[in-house]
Amino acid sequence: MVDKKRILSGMRPTGALHLGNYLGALANWVEMQETYDCFFFVADWHALTSDYENPADMGQYVREILLDWLSAGLDPEKCTLFVQSKIPEHAELFLILSMITPVPWLERNPTYKDQIVQLQNKDLSTFGFLGYPVLQAADIIMYKAQGVPVGVDQVPHVEITREIARRFNHLYGPVFPEPDAILTRTPKILGLDRRKMSKSYGNAIYLSDSPEAIRTKVMQMVTDPQRMRRSDPGNPDVCNVFEFHKLYTDPAATATIHKQCRGAEIGCVECKKIMAENLIKGLAPIHERRRYYLERPDLVDQIVAEGNTKARRVAQQTMQEVRAAIKIDY
Repeated sequence: MVDKKRILSGMRPTGALHLGNYLGALANWVEMQETYDCFFFVADWHALTSDYENPADMGQYVREILLDWLSAGLDPEKCTLFVQSKIPEHAELFLILSMITPVPWLERNPTYKDQIVQLQNKDLSTFGFLGYPVLQAADIIMYKAQGVPVGVDQVPHVEITREIARRFNHLYGPVFPEPDAILTRTPKILGLDRRKMSKSYGNAIYLSDSPEAIRTKVMQMVTDPQRMRRSDPGNPDVCNVFEFHKLYTDPAATATIHKQCRGAEIGCVECKKIMAENLIKGLAPIHERRRYYLERPDLVDQIVAEGNTKARRVAQQTMQEVRAAIKIDY
């Protein structure tokens, strides 16, 4: 039997997951659990790097994200689900790696620069925020992951992990593999207002939204801004609703809607109603699984406890090797 390639990825618990999170990452995880040895973790310590002032809701957010994962189809029989802060070895490896990571590596991180600009309403002048790529590296190499599923914009995160692993191995001997970035499909999912779908923009459709909420939100979606009247021809190529048709409406019907829109044979209201029902139908299996787990909170607790136990066994073994390598196993 050939061993499966191990991969690791995580998400910060900042609230319920939306369609952008699902289509951009979570749906790929569900597929990958069939062919990889998958470790997926709730990155609650990472959430503190930018939201350290308001940790009160963290516990609820952690549970919410786990419910979303299970609802989306992550199977605890096929992957390991765990919570970062329940594995204290992450903090120990982060500390050790911070001793050998040059500060310029962190300062040149493009995400660090971008978020400093974008999150000007928050004080990010902390060591934790500057050093989060080191914690991220610890998360990945702790499990000797050979791959990390990412979009193109996240490849630099994996590269700094490779550099840190390489530096550790050079100084102390080979302990860690250098993980590869596994590029995954990340369709661009826009929110109701055509900006990037985001909790902070208030323009998101959530995996946990009821059918009624989905219908209401879809009716608010921005369509072709040049189409002022029902009798005007539309341009589906610039219409956000049509992008969702391509994801949730069958190809033949999507082609018909494309033609009807350009010929002013269908109005935006009718088009939205069709898309909303198809979206609801597409999310129905997720909603069904969510009801199952909501009715069984003890089962969710058990799944996470078992995942934490499995992850910690691996982490403890890794840290024995690390301590031996840096000669503090006395």
